[in-house]
Amino acid sequence: QVQLVESGGGSVQSGGSLRLSCVASGYTYGSYYMGWFRQAPGKEREGVAAIDSDGSTAYADSVKGRFTISQDNAKNTLYLQMNSLKPEDTAMYYCAADFLPRWLLPEYNFWGQGTQVTVSS
Repeated sequence: QVQLVESGGGSVQSGGSLRLSCVASGYTYGSYYMGWFRQAPGKEREGVAAIDSDGSTAYADSVKGRFTISQDNAKNTLYLQMNSLKPEDTAMYYCAADFLPRWLLPEYNFWGQGTQVTVSS
């Protein structure tokens, strides 16, 4: 079964940038769909960004224009470039994968363990 491992989280000041990575292993299907989610304490998990095998992307309104999702199929790696970070972006960030398109909905079958992003003012 697929294993997803996130990395790249950390603490940055408001306005700073971070790039999250999610490495997938044990995934033998030719193509798959992936997304990024986040969850802050006391809040529901929300979809942040998603990407299709053909490169089509979807973003939450709160991050559109600031975050960019991309993938490197040769490395089985998903990325989330986060710019102009705000304190409101502070959350645990998770990557997710599925054989079917789930976009920003939480019905993905495979999840990573998360990486913490903290943005200070």
